[in-house]
Amino acid sequence: MLQSLINTFWSEYVWLPPNTTWSDIAPGPEKLVVYTDHRHVFFPIPLALVFISLRYVLDRILYAPFGKYLGIKDIRPRRAPENPKLEAAYRSGPRNHKQLCALAKQLDITERQVERWWRLRRSQDKPSTLTKFCENAWKVTFYVVNFSFGVYILWDKEWLWDIDQCYIGYPHQGLTDDIWWYYMISSAFYWSLTISQFWDVRRKDFWQMFVHHLATIALLSFSWVCNLHRIGTLVLLLHDCADIFVEGVKASKYAGYQKLCDSLFLALIVAWITTRVGIFPFYIIWSTLVRAPQLVPTFPAYYIFNSLLCLLLVLHVVWTTLILQIAYNAMKAGQMDGDVRSSTEVSDSPNHSNHSNNGSPTRRNKK
Repeated sequence: MLQSLINTFWSEYVWLPPNTTWSDIAPGPEKLVVYTDHRHVFFPIPLALVFISLRYVLDRILYAPFGKYLGIKDIRPRRAPENPKLEAAYRSGPRNHKQLCALAKQLDITERQVERWWRLRRSQDKPSTLTKFCENAWKVTFYVVNFSFGVYILWDKEWLWDIDQCYIGYPHQGLTDDIWWYYMISSAFYWSLTISQFWDVRRKDFWQMFVHHLATIALLSFSWVCNLHRIGTLVLLLHDCADIFVEGVKASKYAGYQKLCDSLFLALIVAWITTRVGIFPFYIIWSTLVRAPQLVPTFPAYYIFNSLLCLLLVLHVVWTTLILQIAYNAMKAGQMDGDVRSSTEVSDSPNHSNHSNNGSPTRRNKK
């Protein structure tokens, strides 16, 4: 039954152009070109665990020491007194004022004591500024390296300069070793973000980011299996470009380098609008919606891929609104404040002043 479901899902009618079978694009020594191997779509999952381990090591030997050198404090909030019943209530989920009052009566303590414990317990889960800095430093490192690698390997590829080459000759387009590594590394990183997101700094756009990661992984996986790797590399390159500045703004903000933060934020606005709101819809999506059907017979997967690309575009528009809102507030305040793309972390919302208490002053400029 499972095999039957798999065969139905991976129907050649759905995923491949007319008159094309899976055996036609299966890799083999007798083939004229090197095709993608569908079994390799699982390689990024164990590689993601390598990324998570590498990040753990770099946090301790590089990012944390560097953050402390910059003056970022690793101060943790005071722990709430031990109380098993309140702890059980806290773990069961959010509570309103009425429920907190009921807890106070049940435990024979005052409402004020329950509220004070609740605030301490909630603050206890907040990550330190140094923890947030390390997370952003890791992402900046990856995006800089991966974007540079992408530019290097794509510079001599014909489809970087002529997007029609993504479709001409499809599905019989050869795969090179550098593109294989670019796909595997990028997919593994998004897998690692999807996994680590559940214990990383929890931000207001948690579920938007979760959907974004899943949509990206789905695009990479499906395009790999269907040998549509050319357009996939262009989407990856565009995303990495703007994300460098997204994470750079956050890291410089946590480090207290306000002038650098402001400069990076201006660069972010230019890079984000150019790539995510300009090139992505008017060049990439336009080519998949308009040019692709003119060069390749349409098939059901065509609509699947375009739906996922449009989903990413919707998320880009949402985040663009937030970024422009931050830019507007920054112009009124005289400096960039808040967390780019998610406004602020969920865990910070009860006590936003915690940033300055943890060694990330919002009014200090460094040269």
